[in-house]
This record gives sequence, C-alpha cells and structure tokens, in this order.
Amino acid sequence: MSGLIHKSFSKAEEVRPFEDGKGHVDMLTFPDGVVGMGVFEPGWQWSKHVKPIAGTESCEAAHFGYVVSGRMHVVMDSGEADDFGPGDVIEIAPGHDAWVLGDEPCAFIDWQGYTDYAKKPE
Repeated sequence: MSGLIHKSFSKAEEVRPFEDGKGHVDMLTFPDGVVGMGVFEPGWQWSKHVKPIAGTESCEAAHFGYVVSGRMHVVMDSGEADDFGPGDVIEIAPGHDAWVLGDEPCAFIDWQGYTDYAKKPE
C-alpha cells in the first residue's frame, strides 16, 4: 500500500443520485473505509428523496461529518431536532429525517454513514 493516497470528489468513484434530481452522494473508497460528500439540493428531504431508495421508515445510517455549505434541519425519531450549517461537525444516530433549509444546496462530507446510503438494493 502506498503511504500517500490522493483522491478528489471531482473524480468520484461512484455517484448515487437521489429521487427527482434533488442531489447525489459522491463516493471515494480508501483502504480504511469510505468517505462521501452528499450534495442536497433546495427542497430535498430524506423522507421524500431517499426513503424510496432505502425502503426504511427513517434514515438508519449513522453519520459523522462536516457541513461544507448550506443548512440542514435534522429531526430524530424521538422528536429531538437541530439545525446545522457551514463549519459544523455533527454526529447523527440512526433513526432520523432531515431536509435542506433555504435556497442553497447543503454539502456534507461524511466519514461514517454513506457506505450504503442511497444505494439501491441488489
């Protein structure tokens, strides 16, 4: 294995689109795991644009990542909720819905939860 690996989201190894063209996840694979950058367009909501792909009642992925741009609102199945924006590092447990706030796409880099996110079942 090389001591230095250089990859870029501009040359993603896999792109997973959301329903209705409301964004996508760009995937990069490394020996120690997967990192993804989700781009969520204004109007995107997990329950509308990923739920049909995932087939679960709420998002069952655990996320640990960094908000690059835009804003997102997350509501846990328990009712706990918060808003996130640029510069925020967030951890979200499984069991939630989320949607973009405002008119700017939300870009979110995730080191934990995108391995199977928005991946159509085989």
